[in-house]
Amino acid sequence: MDWMLKDLATGVPQTRHVIVLSSDGLRMAQHGPDTDAADRLAAACAGLQSLSTAVATEFPHGDGHMRLVVIEVSGGFFYMMAAGPGAYLAVLADDDVDTGLMGQQMRDLVARIGEHLTSPPRVSGPVT
Repeated sequence: MDWMLKDLATGVPQTRHVIVLSSDGLRMAQHGPDTDAADRLAAACAGLQSLSTAVATEFPHGDGHMRLVVIEVSGGFFYMMAAGPGAYLAVLADDDVDTGLMGQQMRDLVARIGEHLTSPPRVSGPVT
């Protein structure tokens, strides 16, 4: 899956890091030079996903699911998009990234490979 993430990173200039993670914060795939940073970001995304889902439940006509989170900070943008049951796509980009292009490319990637980005729930006990 890493090559598909590379396509997103190279297709949107100023992209720093692309990660696919499970809802419990485990990195499943990445494009970017720093694995430790990807692991830290994936862990932080678990909390952000939980928070955004809690906010989503406050909309009475919504489905209670987080679809997209965008955070602008000094120096850049963070994006996190639901990418399949239990899986998310997260991107770090510099502050001069084309935000519209990033959103479009992320949606296109999720649409193309969404079913492959599913992270099944972990179960305890013997596997049958």
